[in-house]
Amino acid sequence: MTWLMRTGAALCLMFGIFYWIRLVGIHPGPQWRFDLMPAYWQITAASLAVLFPLAGVGLWMLAAWGPVIWFICAAIETIMYLGFPAYFGERMLPLFIHLIIAMLYIILRVLIWREESARSLTNRL
Repeated sequence: MTWLMRTGAALCLMFGIFYWIRLVGIHPGPQWRFDLMPAYWQITAASLAVLFPLAGVGLWMLAAWGPVIWFICAAIETIMYLGFPAYFGERMLPLFIHLIIAMLYIILRVLIWREESARSLTNRL
C-alpha cells in the first residue's frame, strides 16, 4: 500500500506540474497561458494546479486525507474529459491512470480488510 500511495504521489506531483506549466505559459501553444484561457479552463486548471500537489503531499505522507484529495482531483478530471470533451478535449491517458490507481487501491484495501478480519478471528479463538 505504501508503494502505491508513493507512486500516486509522484503522479500527482507530475500532474500538478503540468497544470502549473499550463498556467504560467511555459509551453507554447493556443490557450497555454492563464490570461488567454477561457474561463472554464482557468477555473479547472487553477484548481487542479493547487489540488494535485496537495494530494501528492498527502499521499507521500501516507495521510488519511491524501486519497480523499486525490479522489477529488480524479473526479474533476473525469468530469472534464468525459463529461465535457467539447471544451476540454479527450485525454484518456490521465483517466486510465486514475482508474488503474483506484482499482489497485480498492483491491489492496479489501485484502488488508480480509487479513485484519482473519487476524481478529484467530485472536478471539
